[in-house]
Amino acid sequence: MPPVLIAMLTKPFRHMRLRNKLFALLGLVSLGPILLFAAYSYETMRTELTRQMYDSMAGTTGQVSANLKMKLDAYSKISSSLYLDRRLQTMLTNDYSSGTGYLEAYEYINNTFNNVLATNSDIADVVIYSTNPTLPADQVFIRRADDAMKRHAWYQAVEKAYGSVTFTVMGETNPSKEAVAQGIEERKPNRIVLARLLDNNSLNYPYGILTLDIPEADIFALMEKENVNKDVFIVGDDGTIISGKDKSLLGRNLYERLHGDQGEGATGSYFGTYDGERVYVVFSSVDNGWKTVSVVSYDSLMSNVKRAFSRLSAVGLVTGLVAILLIYAMARLFTKRIERLLHMTRRIEREDFDVRPGNPSHDELGQLSFAMVKMAGRMKALINEVYKKEISKKEAEMNMLQAQINPHFLYNTLASISALAIRSQDTRIQDMVGHLAKFYRISLNKGKRIITFGEELRLTKSYIAIQQLRFQGLLHIHEQIDEAASPYPVVKLMLQPFIENVINHAIWDDEAGINIILKARVEDDVLVLHVIDDGMGMRPEKLALLQPEWDGESSSGYGIRNVDARIKLAFGEAYGVQIYSRFGIGTTVQIRIPLSGLK
Repeated sequence: MPPVLIAMLTKPFRHMRLRNKLFALLGLVSLGPILLFAAYSYETMRTELTRQMYDSMAGTTGQVSANLKMKLDAYSKISSSLYLDRRLQTMLTNDYSSGTGYLEAYEYINNTFNNVLATNSDIADVVIYSTNPTLPADQVFIRRADDAMKRHAWYQAVEKAYGSVTFTVMGETNPSKEAVAQGIEERKPNRIVLARLLDNNSLNYPYGILTLDIPEADIFALMEKENVNKDVFIVGDDGTIISGKDKSLLGRNLYERLHGDQGEGATGSYFGTYDGERVYVVFSSVDNGWKTVSVVSYDSLMSNVKRAFSRLSAVGLVTGLVAILLIYAMARLFTKRIERLLHMTRRIEREDFDVRPGNPSHDELGQLSFAMVKMAGRMKALINEVYKKEISKKEAEMNMLQAQINPHFLYNTLASISALAIRSQDTRIQDMVGHLAKFYRISLNKGKRIITFGEELRLTKSYIAIQQLRFQGLLHIHEQIDEAASPYPVVKLMLQPFIENVINHAIWDDEAGINIILKARVEDDVLVLHVIDDGMGMRPEKLALLQPEWDGESSSGYGIRNVDARIKLAFGEAYGVQIYSRFGIGTTVQIRIPLSGLK
């Protein structure tokens, strides 16, 4: 796993309390297997129940399809026996234009068809629609093949069957009483009509159409006992419902309500939706294209699994709650001692070394607590011993650094006064001495080493005034001072060494002189000062010798490192002096001091 991804996943836990980390870890270790076991059990039960349901439904649909095939074959055989009956063929094709020969035909047909109905109780009616105009129609077994007949759906099917047996679903008829009394129409239930062309083995010369009416109820009887907790349908090859428990659906297309990918096989199963509800479907086909389709609600299928899973979840929940309570108690007991140890550590961090161990114990935490108490005692003794020495050392360093600055400047200033006095009796000498007095009044300041920036700025201006008297017209001072910077504390004689460096080393044109910019501004919680000149600048190797971090043996830049050292001693290592310079362009000195004051 990539480190970046690991970091992202573990980030929320880095700052979490140890108690919560232990609770989460132990909870995961304890509850994880319970949850995995519950999920595995649910999936196993679901898969096994689905398999068992498929086996049951596949057996049911297969048996219904087999029984349906036997029944349809039986009907086909009955139609074949009548189709091959030579005497019946003769009776239907004779010419009865004269005489009463048709009575013999009636007698034979009546006997034959009555025998068929008597021996096959599931056949409701047998009719021949005759094309012989000389044979009178009795409207019982013999009817006329007229235009009314041709409007029946079964006729349209038999026309396309080329002499084969056809089965057509016919809805129930519910004509008026007058139509029934007049013989115009019969009242019939839902039925399947077997139709076959009587053609004397020649499609060009049919002599009638044989129909057998098979009540839908007899087909439904094949699967009536199977319609428990599921719906079983017999459908045609186009999806038309032939038989089912809900009679209002007969004649409608099942696949308008049942959706799913059933594939291309003659048998199979799939998940689908029936009227918007998820269902499990098993189907089996018959030779003539009909199918037995079993549909069971998936929610019903899963009800037993859900009940078992609910019981399992209840047991798992109780077990989980007990585990959580035990884990929490253990995590709290363990982390409470660590919290006491942390509290002891924080007291030591605040330099409170008078700590006492908690309840004594001999495990790792007890030994660590005892060791911290001993360490706190030793630290207290050591600090008391070293503290006074360290303070004395720093005071001595500060005084020494301060003392190194003042004599050096005093000698230079006196030299300047002496030079001016020798050259001429100029009143400027008085001004120079006045500025010098102001300079020392602030710089000595009763031995204080920390003054406000406003005082440091006045001290620096006194120094600049003296040097302007010395170098007439060569020093051009520009100020960009934020007044908000005035009250903040700084180390004394902080800017003067950098002005002195500019005067002594940066002037390269004795006629144009040099520009010096003093900047001061407050940025967030830091006072930022700049001393900028447009003098000759420094080469990189020279600049390296002047940087505060230079620790080699060189007399160059002593004043710069002196200022940086005093700032770091007073305010901390994060603050001090930084120099930037380019040869021929100029030099910038940046000084950073915290607004919070001494560390």
